[in-house]
Amino acid sequence: WGAIAATMQKDLKRLVAYSSVAHLGFIVLGTFAFTSEAVSGGVMQMINHGVSTGALFLLVGMIYERRHTRQIAELKGLQKVAPIFAAAFMVVMLSSIGVPGLNGFVGEFLVLIGGFETARWWVVVGATGVILAALYLLWAYQRVFHGEPDEANSSFRELRLREGLVLLPFIGLIVFCGVYPKPMLDRIEPSVKALMDRVEQVTGYVAPEPVVLEHSENEGGEG
Repeated sequence: WGAIAATMQKDLKRLVAYSSVAHLGFIVLGTFAFTSEAVSGGVMQMINHGVSTGALFLLVGMIYERRHTRQIAELKGLQKVAPIFAAAFMVVMLSSIGVPGLNGFVGEFLVLIGGFETARWWVVVGATGVILAALYLLWAYQRVFHGEPDEANSSFRELRLREGLVLLPFIGLIVFCGVYPKPMLDRIEPSVKALMDRVEQVTGYVAPEPVVLEHSENEGGEG
């Protein structure tokens, strides 16, 4: 629902807000799928959602501070007058979409893979949400940053030093957690295991083990 609502928004801030709601759906899916991969992915998604969506709201605020409007129809061609700003927005936007190599991919991938055992049809719905996220975010980027700037947008200021320093930690985390998520997952997994063990003790429900294909050492060695 959040992804569909985001697609229909004309206000850039409202679009990001509904995008945030859509990402929360992955957190819920990971929690209730209740496999170690899905729950770990849900926790990872909480962290990544805070980083990516927080950075998107900051960038939308910077646009409003310059143009005093958040209406997508009134913004056009900003890439021509502020290429660094446009590049920063693109990195954050791609992380929110879940492009491999950026932080948003890790949590969503774990939720989808881990949830397939216990919530197969909900995983299909979640995968559809990923496609819709690419649709509304890329479409918004195309309308706001591409094309020729009109008179009102031609004076749009480039990213300032202090703004870049504010965004730098966000972009650093986006890239680091996407390229090398192991340190964060190593911190998450013990807590996830303890939570799942406790739920199993109280309810008697046993989470399914991940399927592992074992390769026989003697396979192909006989005959």
